[in-house]
Amino acid sequence: MKRGKIRLSRKFLYLFAILCAAVWVAPIIWMILASLKPQNSAVTILENLVKGPFTLENYVEISKSEIWTWMKNSLLLGIISTLGAVVMDSMAAYALSYIEYPRKKLIFWFIMLGMMVPVEAEIIPLYQEMVELRLTNTYASIILPALAGPFGVFILKQFYDGIPRELAEAAKIDGAGYLRIFLNIFVPLSKSAIFALGIFLFLGSWNNFLWPFLTLTSSKKMTVPIGLPMFNSLMGSDMVMPMAAAFLASVPMMIVFLLFQKHIIKGITMTGIKG
Repeated sequence: MKRGKIRLSRKFLYLFAILCAAVWVAPIIWMILASLKPQNSAVTILENLVKGPFTLENYVEISKSEIWTWMKNSLLLGIISTLGAVVMDSMAAYALSYIEYPRKKLIFWFIMLGMMVPVEAEIIPLYQEMVELRLTNTYASIILPALAGPFGVFILKQFYDGIPRELAEAAKIDGAGYLRIFLNIFVPLSKSAIFALGIFLFLGSWNNFLWPFLTLTSSKKMTVPIGLPMFNSLMGSDMVMPMAAAFLASVPMMIVFLLFQKHIIKGITMTGIKG
């Protein structure tokens, strides 16, 4: 009886997983089909959506716009800000986890307060700071604020706390300094956590809208989340071209997720995050 109940519960679990996957995939399929329809087609009607004709002319027209520039900007800013944030977060987490110094716990909780402050509350002082530094409408205004992330410090510190201190102490006896212990022990043992954090930071940078919208004013420097609404506003009521642009902009993120989903899951598991 127990085995029968377990099998039945597994069937319901699989069915629930399939339904969740269908809910996630359905909008993507609708977006792809709509992007292949001729302009001004009625893509809100299912019958018209699945029936021909289909065309690639929409993507040809989009390639003439600035979407490639926006995607290049998003990719460049995402890579630079992610690498910088990973380096800063990993070193800060190492200092908070392994190195002993006065008021260490106080400093850690002060950093954690940054996770409790809404992003919207930081916008005005941050914008004023960028104006004073004359960094508005520059890539530096996007990269510099991204380097200070309490979320990454918290994630990596949780992982570093689980690394056996005997390994570091043995290296210390052999003459290794703090930097060598960090590079030769902590970093190699935390590759999965660092990799997962890097993916999360890159996705957040790619999808970031509010701050780039406020600080970037030149269309040549805009990112995808800012450029797409501007492009869509030029299309009026037509939904076909915006869907083609949205699908083209989402392809890099789909590829990143499909290629590295195992690392994301492994990183979350190893950092001990629940929920």
